[in-house]
Amino acid sequence: MLAALGFLTIFGSARPPSSATVRWFPLVGAAVGAVVGLVWWAASRAWRGPMVPAALAVATDVVLTGMLHLDGLADSADGLLPHLDRERRLRVMSTPDVGAFGLVTTVAVLLLRFAAFGSQHPDVALVVALWCVSRSLMVVVVLLVPYARPEGGLASAFLGSTSPVTIAAASVGLLAGGVLAGWAGGTPAVVGVGVGVAAAGVLLWSARRRLGGFTGDVLGATVVVSETVALLVAGVHW
Repeated sequence: MLAALGFLTIFGSARPPSSATVRWFPLVGAAVGAVVGLVWWAASRAWRGPMVPAALAVATDVVLTGMLHLDGLADSADGLLPHLDRERRLRVMSTPDVGAFGLVTTVAVLLLRFAAFGSQHPDVALVVALWCVSRSLMVVVVLLVPYARPEGGLASAFLGSTSPVTIAAASVGLLAGGVLAGWAGGTPAVVGVGVGVAAAGVLLWSARRRLGGFTGDVLGATVVVSETVALLVAGVHW
């Protein structure tokens, strides 16, 4: 649990991740979602209008995660979107700088997240649900998608996470997140979860096709994409 908390957030001491670390990802995601949701809700009571609460919700998530997932999104955009061969894509994603594709994608996604928060009433349970689902998807990726870097990398420590406990954690996280989303936001939220999972699936299909599998950056991008799409769909006026 502490290793997962230290890996996914700014809290806890940094510990080397292992294959057992991922089983705690859904719970850590739910905890992060609870803090983001509470800030969103509390700010809505302190400020008039949706803009400041939405901005604080986005900022809280960025701070709590140490920009880990946004960094993965930017690197994934730089590697997956340009016309490059597989080896060049992986090299680009391993460099610390951010290119034009990563910068534009990150800015666009942050604007969409801000707009999604600002277009609906604060709902702590909804954020908990979506953040739990997004981290559960990380576990699913580790279980089902091959790793793209044969030489190894940070995310290679998660490989071999095929124990029944890990599989159960991913399954319970997805199911609990879906049920909680339905309780919090009704049909729009449930549809949002489904569309968010589908969007993550498209990203993973692209990574499988262009990289040969997932990387740590792709895991981070999966979180951001699924959450953002799910938030947008949940806020639609049906």
